[in-house]
Amino acid sequence: MPWFRVGWPRAAGLAWVLGGLALACGGPRFDGRVYTSSDLSFQVDGVPAGWREIEASHGLVSFRDDARSATLAVSGRCGQDGDDVPLTALTHHLFLQFTERSMLSQRELELDGRAALRTEIEAKLDGVAKRFVVYVLKKNGCVYDFVHIGPPGTEASAEFERFVASFRTLSP
Repeated sequence: MPWFRVGWPRAAGLAWVLGGLALACGGPRFDGRVYTSSDLSFQVDGVPAGWREIEASHGLVSFRDDARSATLAVSGRCGQDGDDVPLTALTHHLFLQFTERSMLSQRELELDGRAALRTEIEAKLDGVAKRFVVYVLKKNGCVYDFVHIGPPGTEASAEFERFVASFRTLSP
């Protein structure tokens, strides 16, 4: 069963990962490389061929990698918590509603010229176990979250890692 059919709306913690923005007229746009909204803009090298874009009420852009039974999402929010909240706390908040959390790894790295935190965790939501790879980045008063959700015991794909590594903020 896909992750978004197992009580996702009740998962306030991870819904925050995919926290959508109320956007002005004209709405947000994503052309496969550039996302633009009234609040933020970013660029990636492109969406891997095996990913298909899906509608997710809580993500700026979301994809499904059917070959790996994984869901991927990027979210961003500006002016809410980007300045004074540490990356570890922002990551922890994503999983508040989950049970049986098991931290597999966590490390700081550089992403788009700033410190970012990469976390791998297995956790359950409404009794359904999933493996998450989450990157959290703060830049220019905005927080960006990149999420890979797959079956327990699976690794994030190399395509996901390249997609995240290619991320660059743009002026909105």
